[in-house]
Amino acid sequence: MNIRIKFRKYGPMKFISHLDVMRYFQKVIRRADIDVCFSEGFSPHMIMSFASPLGVGLTSDAEYVDIRVNTSPSSKEAVRRMNETMAEGMEVVSFRLLPMNSKNAMSIVAAADYEVRFRKGREPEEGWLERWKEFILQPEIHILKETKKGHQETDIRPWIYDWSVTDGGLFLKVSAGSVHNLKPELLMQTFGAWAGMDLPAAALLIHRKEIYADQGTEGKRKLISLEGLGENIG
Repeated sequence: MNIRIKFRKYGPMKFISHLDVMRYFQKVIRRADIDVCFSEGFSPHMIMSFASPLGVGLTSDAEYVDIRVNTSPSSKEAVRRMNETMAEGMEVVSFRLLPMNSKNAMSIVAAADYEVRFRKGREPEEGWLERWKEFILQPEIHILKETKKGHQETDIRPWIYDWSVTDGGLFLKVSAGSVHNLKPELLMQTFGAWAGMDLPAAALLIHRKEIYADQGTEGKRKLISLEGLGENIG
């Protein structure tokens, strides 16, 4: 049985690296008595795959890890057991059964939602919002992307799927995953350089809201949350 777990990461846990999160979940699964499957061979390990590593210092409402289990309690019971073992700053939101032929979360990530705000005292200069609208409405937005062969100029405008202004910040829906992964830090730094504003990553508060797979066909995008691809176990 393939299971997808959705969890939140916030507060003090935002400073924990992805590697530490992996180790943490292994302990949580054991303590919650989840009947997880292990790989074969001389060094068995839990069959586990995370969707998209979250940068240190970022918070999120939508992190995902896929596991394989032999047997499973109900979704409600599994969430309860796991949250009883969780430290402050980490919370399981859902525990869902995936179809038999489903791909793991890491391989299907296509987009993500983010909220971007500014740290107190690090807000951009007055008039930044008008400059942002001018910047984001350009038909092309170029960056210098580092590759194995050196630096290559890349147009990231097609990777920005949606945006809107929120109370004191921005909402962004951008491309994510192994093919085109647009980090909101990079987008904001590109905007800062274009507008002549100092917007270092340290000035930003970035919160991931959701991660999506693309279930569209014939080039038509149809984004569905990774959670929405599974169903609750009764």
